[in-house]
Amino acid sequence: MILPEPSDFYAEVLSGWTRPCDWRNPPPAPRYNLVVIGGGPAGLVCAAGAAGLGAKVALIEKYRLGGDCLHFGCVPSKSLIRAGAAANAVRKASTFGLDLPASRVDFAAMMERLRRTRAIMGEVDSASRFARMGVDVFFGPAKFSGPDSVSVGDAQLRFSRAVIATGATAKNPDLPGFAEGSYFTNETIFNLTELPRRLVVLGAGPMGCELSQAFARLGSEVHLVSRSSSILPREEPEASRVVHDRLTRDGVICHLGVRLKHGIDRGLVVEKDGLEMAICGEAILVATGRRANVDGLNLLAAEVQCDSNGVIVDDYLRTTNRRIFAAGDVCSKHRFTHAADAMARCVIKNALFLGRSRWSSIIIPHSTYTDPELASVGMNESEAAEKGIAIRTLRVDFRDVDRAVIDDDTDGFAQVHVRSGTDKIIGATIVGATAGELIAEVTLAMAERIGMRKLATVVRPYPTRSLVFSKLADAYQRTRLTPTSARILRWFLRQRR
Repeated sequence: MILPEPSDFYAEVLSGWTRPCDWRNPPPAPRYNLVVIGGGPAGLVCAAGAAGLGAKVALIEKYRLGGDCLHFGCVPSKSLIRAGAAANAVRKASTFGLDLPASRVDFAAMMERLRRTRAIMGEVDSASRFARMGVDVFFGPAKFSGPDSVSVGDAQLRFSRAVIATGATAKNPDLPGFAEGSYFTNETIFNLTELPRRLVVLGAGPMGCELSQAFARLGSEVHLVSRSSSILPREEPEASRVVHDRLTRDGVICHLGVRLKHGIDRGLVVEKDGLEMAICGEAILVATGRRANVDGLNLLAAEVQCDSNGVIVDDYLRTTNRRIFAAGDVCSKHRFTHAADAMARCVIKNALFLGRSRWSSIIIPHSTYTDPELASVGMNESEAAEKGIAIRTLRVDFRDVDRAVIDDDTDGFAQVHVRSGTDKIIGATIVGATAGELIAEVTLAMAERIGMRKLATVVRPYPTRSLVFSKLADAYQRTRLTPTSARILRWFLRQRR
């Protein structure tokens, strides 16, 4: 049975920020410059940005402000991952000459810290803060009543422009024998107060891998199950293998390339090579993807079209109704908080100021927060091949980076793909400690059209992991030294003896 959200002091604080029990919806203005539907990252950035520029803004939220990121996604998952990393660091202490006694995992205390962190961060997304900005905050389900109006409760809100930012929710596994409520999703897994002795995780994407490793490090026996033949199948295969190896060393048991047959009590039956096997646990976490939240919006009345991927938008994030835009998980394949933020900024420009900001022109990196982290930006090798782009790949292993050796954390590598005949970076993959931080340098280079020659001129502090880029840039410079140019240089230097 799936547990309800724990009710404690921190839960009360969080609710007080993001859905105050005594909140009264304000009387609607005659007309709004912008009505924002959804109070997650995309919606909050739209509302704050537009209000800060002087627009009259209404913000409608069905549940609680903050969205998945605060309540079910980035904040709680990274809190749990950090706890798992701390437990792992204690176990590895002897590597650095520390003789520590065996430690006990207090899972309830870890989850209390998770709820405390969420409550602290909730103030930024609070209803009172947005009201002070001048935003009219409405709680309740939104429903379009026409192409330029939306209702919430008894109130009718008319708008010049609107943005749909209702996010996405976990997909049901669509598997016989899996009754709703018999498994956890990201929306319920953080309600746990006791560590499951045996956890089955269905799905080997970022969330499945991150939480599999975290729970394994905290002491659960974790079985990771996926139809895919590899974990993180959208990433560079060799980078995925590095993460797979670490998960295995951390005790995660991977069942990959299996056919999902049906669910059973606290488990599921899979088939591989003609053989069936039951995989059971105290708890099941389903992490098989997400679907856009469009139910109940009455998009037909708004003349807004959607498909199985969510709301349909053009490159300016306009829907089929030119008054209405969309941003975030409800319309994007890039279902990351930072992508939602970037889309919201595009919407503000295009909806309120006749901007021509193209979503396709924005460089969006992404990171999976396993240990080691895996971060990517731009095209990978197979995507470049599909588009017929000839590339040169430069690679440096972290075992050749001094800081990684000092930290005894040399797993992984960094590689960049450069368009052949130029120094233009078209993509990069980093797998290793702090890869999510390191990918920012490549993202900046790509966004500002900085090539490998310029990267070679940057002085980076020693000893840091960022020196991997100095090594990559040096590797590029060596590729420019052709046999002919080498002969010319040797001749030139002989003349100067």
